[in-house]
Amino acid sequence: MPRPWWPARVPLRWKIAALAATTACLVALVVGVLVHLWTARDIRDRAGMEATNSVYSAMDVYRRTGTLAGGAELDPAELPAALRHPSDGDRRVAYDGHIDGNLGPSVWGAQRVAGPRSPVLAVRINMSPQLHDLGRLDASMAVASLVSLAAALPLAVYGAGLVARRLRRVAETAARISAGDLDARTGARTTGGGERAGGRDEVTDIAATVDLMADSLGRRLRIERQFTADVAHELRTPVGGLLAAADLLPPGETEDLLRARVRDLRGLVEDLLEISRLDAGAEAPVHARVPLAAVVREAVARTGLDTEVETGEPGEPAESGGGSAGSGVSVEAGDPVETDPRRLERIVGNLVVNAHRHGRTPVRVTVAGRTVVVRDHGPGFPADLLLDGPRRFRTGAAERGTGHGLGLTIALGQARVLGAELLLDNAPDGGAVATLRLPL
Repeated sequence: MPRPWWPARVPLRWKIAALAATTACLVALVVGVLVHLWTARDIRDRAGMEATNSVYSAMDVYRRTGTLAGGAELDPAELPAALRHPSDGDRRVAYDGHIDGNLGPSVWGAQRVAGPRSPVLAVRINMSPQLHDLGRLDASMAVASLVSLAAALPLAVYGAGLVARRLRRVAETAARISAGDLDARTGARTTGGGERAGGRDEVTDIAATVDLMADSLGRRLRIERQFTADVAHELRTPVGGLLAAADLLPPGETEDLLRARVRDLRGLVEDLLEISRLDAGAEAPVHARVPLAAVVREAVARTGLDTEVETGEPGEPAESGGGSAGSGVSVEAGDPVETDPRRLERIVGNLVVNAHRHGRTPVRVTVAGRTVVVRDHGPGFPADLLLDGPRRFRTGAAERGTGHGLGLTIALGQARVLGAELLLDNAPDGGAVATLRLPL
């Protein structure tokens, strides 16, 4: 299929300018055609009136003196066929578009002299001067239209550019809001009731609506975050009491089961408190220079899960710990990095636990340079999670197992605190891949 000659994306300002130029050309064309037709009709009407008056005057002179005056002729050879047999006493007019030498289109006036067999007296009115003036009028209108178009086109481009810039600013603000920056605003000033202060137009209405939407989303998000924090704080005390009460139970299967469930509940509450602190922006990193591979290996070991840890510089063969964490190699990869080791351990631990809980073994952690990659061999991340990011209390597809869905949320929040980049993706041959890149 051949590619179109026009570009795939045409800026709005050029579309508006092209529309304005096309409209101006059509208006100039229609006005020019109408003026031409009206002027041509007026010239013919005037020529017809002049021909009628000339025939009347020439006939009066001919009947009184027997001579032809005012360019009158008797039965001229060029007389149009429609005027060769006029009724007795009837003056008639006809248009002749034939061009003969210097004589252009003409209007003939004719009248029979006396009776049915008498000759026809005719007068020819040449329209060449008037038509020449009409041509000059057409040329003048064409030049005026081109000059007007040349003057209007830059104004149209400038005006379209103003509108396009305002729409682009609204689009950029909407994109920032979609990316999570709920403090982004278009700058449209509104009154207390939501009405814009000053003048209004459609672009301003759109901008004000986007700002109101961001305000509404921000309020709702703050309410949800405050609710999460309040619930976590309220649950912390009774959960602590439950854990203390579980310690008083006699040893046995019931005590172990209850203690495990209370620990799970306490972990959920601690996760909620951590998320509330991340949402409130109350977290600040404590930087230290640490060996990245050692911190990652320690974080994996704390999970107690069978996970392979590989270390190596980009472009070099990776050194593997083979088997479970803690039994890995002793060679550290790369120079020390400056980061918050506690938060880094939290991120890596959550990613490893998530990979075991929702994926399948083998789970492999690779450290190369300033990058940590956690890979499992399960069904991979759901499409909606890759598109919109992790959602709290939602684990995605049913085949990804159970859980409260806070692990990835906490990992992303802690990565933002560290200024790191956490990317979630699926491997081409299957499995979820989480890539953490620490800042320089």
